[in-house]
Amino acid sequence: MGKVVVAFSGGVDSTFLLKIARDTLGAENVLAVTALSPLYPERELRGAKKMAEEMGVKHLLIESNELEIEGFSKNPPDRCYFCKRELFGELKKLADRESASLVVEGSTMDDEQDYRPGKKAVRELGIRSPLIEASFTKADVREASKTLGLPTWNKPSFACLASRFPYREEITEDGLRMVDEAEGFLIGLGFKQVRVRHYKDLARIEIYKEEIERLLDGTIREKVVEHLKKIGYQYITLDLQGFRSGSMNEVL
Repeated sequence: MGKVVVAFSGGVDSTFLLKIARDTLGAENVLAVTALSPLYPERELRGAKKMAEEMGVKHLLIESNELEIEGFSKNPPDRCYFCKRELFGELKKLADRESASLVVEGSTMDDEQDYRPGKKAVRELGIRSPLIEASFTKADVREASKTLGLPTWNKPSFACLASRFPYREEITEDGLRMVDEAEGFLIGLGFKQVRVRHYKDLARIEIYKEEIERLLDGTIREKVVEHLKKIGYQYITLDLQGFRSGSMNEVL
């Protein structure tokens, strides 16, 4: 591929992709780019910065406010298409300026099985997905990341905060803040995988099934209720099915 721009979130898949790109092409031929966005918490950005620095690759941050993209905040089922079209369009312009031949992103075979409207933008803009081309599943990525010594091999999966809103419910800065603060608090309590689904003044918490009993412990439960009410939620609920990626797509 020569020289590439890597869409780099700092998550499991894009970190593995960046590592392979650097090892294959050389650090001088890899540019990692991360979007500064209200859809991604500061804690995710810190992790991305640290990983790029440790790999010794050039890392650029670009401003991205998806709420300003026409149609995005109304949260239609194809919301991700608008976001990816904007982001990858900017990355293609950046690749041209940096004399990079391609933009690559970290989707895996698992993403091919789920509802992913952003894939349309990937196809339209000619973005490459090397992990799909190599038939890598998310399990493959984690196993290979562990072999390579990447600290992200067992990092919890993360999706942008917009995915916490039911389709067609408006995405707002205040709502994103509430979700971010609520999830950050639960992570701080030691829960490994957290989603706080946002229904205006109601929060639906998803965690691993094996951690549900711990959350229902009187002291921890009271702390969670108190903190989430302070954030702005009036009703705090726990999803008894536990965490599952893309649960908002179940209505489609």
